[in-house]
Amino acid sequence: MQIHQIETFVVVARAGSITRASEELHLSQPAVSAHVKAIEEELGLALFERTSRGMSLTDDGRRLLDKAQLALEAHRGLLDEAARIKGRIRGRLRIGGGANSSTEALVGRLVTTLSERHPEVEIGLVHADSNAVVAGIRDETLDAGFYNAGEHPEPGLTTIEVARFGVYLAAPVGLASSPPDWRALEDVPWIRPDADSCCGRAVDRLFAEHGIRPRRIVNVDRVSATRALVAGGVGVGLLHADIAEVAEANGELELVCRADAEVRVLFGYLSRRADDPLVQTVAAVVAARASG
Repeated sequence: MQIHQIETFVVVARAGSITRASEELHLSQPAVSAHVKAIEEELGLALFERTSRGMSLTDDGRRLLDKAQLALEAHRGLLDEAARIKGRIRGRLRIGGGANSSTEALVGRLVTTLSERHPEVEIGLVHADSNAVVAGIRDETLDAGFYNAGEHPEPGLTTIEVARFGVYLAAPVGLASSPPDWRALEDVPWIRPDADSCCGRAVDRLFAEHGIRPRRIVNVDRVSATRALVAGGVGVGLLHADIAEVAEANGELELVCRADAEVRVLFGYLSRRADDPLVQTVAAVVAARASG
């Protein structure tokens, strides 16, 4: 039985489908299916039930999953120790972030530095919003990631502050006024991201601060969508400062006011993985850039 077959078994069990597992493993679906078939034949056990909704572990599969995960951890530990002995860092590093402007450049610089200094580290990027990045770090589908800090610290995570940015309320050209006419703004659609995002929380604070309740709210999941909708005259919405200032300079929209205090961008990982050589390496690179 090959270690890559054991890894495929674990990933398919976690992902619940051949398709999602193939994406995570960067393998074709037939290759993933072949790994599963090979390990089942060697063990003489059916590990999965194939259903219309994907792959579900059998009772035998559930009993073996913990052992398989321990085997992978032991294999990774062996490689890590050998790398330490040789003075090299190697392995697969999964980093989350880059779903918005506040982290795209940070992720790009980090990947460039790691590629130059540690060419034997295989880097996998997952573009996701802040909530998904934190969830991925917790369930260990991600080793680390960048995310916008919420109102409360995330327990169990070690973090490094890497940036801060402001948030502006933006309006279609011709709609902004100084000072803002909040009653008039109440009558136009508000473009609102997820309530748990930094911009979503800022929108709610504006509503409470000015005692307004817009008649129509358009829900979006990306800052780029907010920019396009505001520029298209659909309504008003919040944008990160760098995007807002560029859009205003291009004549796409107008800035109504600064809507929130600065939002912190954090790099985080599980505290219990602080001794992991890969995590130590990426954290050191991030900390050096943050302090520089």
